[in-house]
Amino acid sequence: MQELNREEIQKKLNLVVDKLLNLEGPDNEKELEEGGGEAIGFFKRDFGIREWDWPQGVGLYGLMKLMRAKKSEEYKEFLCQWYRENMELGLPSKNINTTTPLLTLVELNESYQDKEFEKLCISWAEWLMNCLPRTEEGGFQHVTSANGDRQGVRLNENEMWIDTLFMTVLFLNKMGLKYQREDWVEEACHQVLMHIKYLYDKNTGLFYHGWTFNERNNFGGVFWCRGNSWFTAGILEYVEMFKGTMNAGLKQYIVDTYKAQVKALKKLQSKSGLWHTVLDDPTSYEEVSGSAAITAGILKGIKMGILDDAYLDCASRAVNAILKNIDEDGTVLNVSGGTGMGYNKEHYKNILIAPMAYGQSLTILALSQALEI
Repeated sequence: MQELNREEIQKKLNLVVDKLLNLEGPDNEKELEEGGGEAIGFFKRDFGIREWDWPQGVGLYGLMKLMRAKKSEEYKEFLCQWYRENMELGLPSKNINTTTPLLTLVELNESYQDKEFEKLCISWAEWLMNCLPRTEEGGFQHVTSANGDRQGVRLNENEMWIDTLFMTVLFLNKMGLKYQREDWVEEACHQVLMHIKYLYDKNTGLFYHGWTFNERNNFGGVFWCRGNSWFTAGILEYVEMFKGTMNAGLKQYIVDTYKAQVKALKKLQSKSGLWHTVLDDPTSYEEVSGSAAITAGILKGIKMGILDDAYLDCASRAVNAILKNIDEDGTVLNVSGGTGMGYNKEHYKNILIAPMAYGQSLTILALSQALEI
């Protein structure tokens, strides 16, 4: 097994956090827009830490998890100010992706007991239950923000994407458990099972990016790295929320699915320790945000006793590879931009590489888990 240098991990973790807190947009914004725009993953709202959307929401979650690991309140005021500033500015449209920041707000408000924070979380959970468009069989339709229009949405009619589990289902489940709303908890469970049913590939153990009921297929049938990583990192968060009260049969089903996926991922790990952006295509570039989330999920599985020590070498190789992809100023390198649904591998291979809030935060999750192990 590769050795891990605790001092180096801590030093680089601090740099990554500092960079996340001060992350801005890219210097070559105009060039990216003209050079392909959405086709290469350029969405202006995705950059920096200030906007209310999924990249920033994942970033905030990384900070909250780090505080919990360190048993500190170091970033609490930053988080509180972030929410208050965004609420004063006016929030964007409700959709799957703009739900993500609320996952952190639920926990943050346990300290503040702020009525406005609580009202926002409850009303949003009720919106998910009663207003969010559904696919056939009641799946959460992966409605996203419209590019360039904060109040607009893209409906992605009758489509389910693997991202939804992390971006929305974790929040709804946490709210259900917090407020003892069995209907919310049951709906979160329904969504987990629906996404496994339509996105999990039994032949490989991997997850497809999406499913369309209109065409009844998995689009390009691509095993996208970051898409898979949302399941690897998120599903144990879901299990852990129940604090041992989850139905035993349901838990076994979910854990078995997780273990099958991780077994497949272990075989696909590159020599460097990272994973390719198209997992089973070694000609696609190695991508750090997905690799970091996979690493965090594997380390959590080891910590929870779900995975045995045979996975320690896989995890340590990945951690060392991630460390090599952190610049001197704390920027996490080789992170792919926002990635819409693709109909072929080329779509994923052509997505731009740029500093992103989720690249920083998923690296925080991986490195903080490494310190705990």
